[in-house]
Parts: sequence; structure tokens; C-alpha cells
Amino acid sequence: MDSIENLITTLGTNARIAAKSLRGATTQKKNSALKNIAEQIHQNRKVILKANQQDVAQAKDNQLDDALIDRLILDDTRIDGIIESLNQIAALADPIGEITDLKFRPSGIQVGKMRVPLGVMGIIYESRPNVTIDAAALCLKSGNGVILRGGSEAIHSNLALYACVKDGLIDDGLNEYCVQLIDTTDRAAVNALVQASEYIDAIIPRGGKGLVEAISQNATVPVIKHLHGVCHTYIDKDADADKAIKIAFNAKTRRYGVCNAMETLLVHASAAGKVLPELIAEYALKGVELRGCEQTRQFSKQIIAATAEDWDTEYLDAILSIRIVNSMSDAIDHIEQHGSGHTESIVTENYTSGRRFITEVDSASVMINASTGFADGFEYGFGAEIGISTDKFHVRGPVGLEGLTSQKYIVLGDGHIRQ
Repeated sequence: MDSIENLITTLGTNARIAAKSLRGATTQKKNSALKNIAEQIHQNRKVILKANQQDVAQAKDNQLDDALIDRLILDDTRIDGIIESLNQIAALADPIGEITDLKFRPSGIQVGKMRVPLGVMGIIYESRPNVTIDAAALCLKSGNGVILRGGSEAIHSNLALYACVKDGLIDDGLNEYCVQLIDTTDRAAVNALVQASEYIDAIIPRGGKGLVEAISQNATVPVIKHLHGVCHTYIDKDADADKAIKIAFNAKTRRYGVCNAMETLLVHASAAGKVLPELIAEYALKGVELRGCEQTRQFSKQIIAATAEDWDTEYLDAILSIRIVNSMSDAIDHIEQHGSGHTESIVTENYTSGRRFITEVDSASVMINASTGFADGFEYGFGAEIGISTDKFHVRGPVGLEGLTSQKYIVLGDGHIRQ
């Protein structure tokens, strides 16, 4: 245990020093580092893929579920996506130093707000190696030092990617400790990190509900989190059937093991006959197991009876719950009772219904006529995301550059003294 505590103390001390130096880094310097990292990843593509193959083979040997393995896998397309996200983040406006709300006061001083980094972030995540780069890039651009702790199942991939980050920082003349990766898989390191309030300003856990709950319970550092993603699509009585089928199919089947995948489909009773027969057939061809209410089961003998637990479950798998409702109020009540505050979508051609839905549904992202799969920092124009927060403080929804910042008050005077 002493060795773990010493490790976190060393990482934390280095991160504090690096974060202080990063506060003064120019936008040009930070962008140059991001492009250097992208180039390092491109040049070391074979090394990264080889390391990832080692992780995937081990995951299969350990019989991890398919959704988790899908999150773990890297290929040329996903590496291209990582490189693209780095370039997009480099192209984004730098929020640091932005001054807003500057106003003259009767005394003659000017009072405003300046956007500043949070300080040092601790990012704890599972499975997805791309988070190593997303987290590093967003923290770097927003002026934050960061300590990364990826899952043991992706250790080789994370180490290979981190080597590219480190080389990219050094090439640009930035402090190499701006980004650090915990290279031990000892779980004690997680507990030590989330209690290192002397060094860490905020923790972001990115993983399953169990991981997030454990960190939230043990942390003495503020946590920006979401526990799980029980996302809904509601097909309204005034929905266009073709749009509804396309959106509901995509929301579930684009990828199963992601937090923005639809887990429950709500269908207005008057729309059920127009959309469910085709949707059920398409889901069957895709191999999606359907669990439904009594009315839904009238459409197919293959639909399993949904239990009370199903409505609260984030499957992260090829399983979908379907419920037929008699009104939009019923749909909103269902989401209020069973949703996790992540993402909900309505399919409707009725403007008033759409406005009511986005007003009354209390989730981090609420959509009209769009797949829940769009609830993502990349799709929202953030370049990438460090996670999706279902908290209401300090940030909500996909966490990009601005979500990693705070504001401080600034006062501008010219010899002013208070009378």
C-alpha cells in the first residue's frame, strides 16, 4: 500500500507543477502538441494495433462479454478516428482566458469573468483505449493537468497510446507530466487517486455503473459522473412512420455497448400498428432480443414478457424493452420513473408535442426526430468528450473543453480605491 500511496504522491506532485506551467501555455503551443501527438499515433500505428491485439486476445481468454470487447478493439478506422479527434480539438476555439460579462460599476471599476482550467483532473475509465487520447487531448487544450487510470483489460493499448502522448508533449517543449498514466493494474491505485484531494481537483469516472458507484462512494475529491444510460425513444401518435422506424432501429443497433444506445422504446398506442410490425422484423434480422409489455407482445410471439427490472436496465447488449403507452404524458412519466437522465428522443411531426417533450423531460440531452446515438461530444462539435455527465453540477451532458473549465472574477481598475 505504501508503494501505491507513494506513486500517487509522485504523480500528483508532478501534475500540480505541470498544470501550473500549462496555465501559461499559448493556444498555438497546445495545438502544436495535439498535432504532434496525432503524428506520433500515425507513425506508431502498427505498435498500437499489436498492443491492442494482445489486450483483445486476453479479453477473449477471460471470456469478457462481446460488448466490452467491442469497446476494446482498435483497428485502422478507429485509429483514424482518434487522429481526427485530435485534429478537431486543435481546431476548436481555446476557452482559456475568455473574458465575458465585463461591465462598468458605479465606482468606475470593471467587473467580469475569465474562463480558467479546473486544475488537475483524475480520469478513471474502462475498456475503451481511445479515452486515453480523448482525455489527454481535452485536458491539454483546456489547460488542465491529468492523471489517467485505464482498465486492466486495455493496459497494453493504453501504454502504447500514452507513449505517443508523452513523445508529442516532449517534442513541443511542454512539461511531459501534463499527462500521466498510472501503469499499475492494482485497484488500490483507484482508491488512492480518488482520495488525493491535495493534488486532484476533480475526478471523472467513465465506465459501468458499478465502477461509478464505487468511486462516488469512496471519493473525497469532487466527482463528475453518470451512473448509467437508460435511454428512451418515444414514437408519438403524430410520428412519420418511416422516420420513426429508421430512428428507432439506429438508436438501438448502431452499437450496443455504448451509453447513448436506446434501451427502451415507447410507442403511442395509435402509432404501434404503423411501426411495430416492421421494427420487430428488422430487430429480429439483427438478432435483437425483444422484451415487451402485454400490448406489445400481441404483435409477435417472439417477444418476451418484460419484467419490472427491464424498464430500469441498461443492457449494453442486443436486448430492447418496448412499451406501448396511451399518451405523451404516460411516456414522460415512464421516463421520469425509469430513466437515468442521460438521453431521450421523441419522433413526431407535431411541433407542439416536440416542444412539450424537450421542455418537460429532465435529461442531459433531449432530442426531436433524431437518434439517441447523437448524444456524443464528437457529434456535438466538441472534437471528443471526456464523458457524459448526468449530474446537474458542475457540468451536464457531454463534457468537452468548456466542461473542464471554471470561471474566476476579474476586476479592472486604474488606481481605483474603495470609499
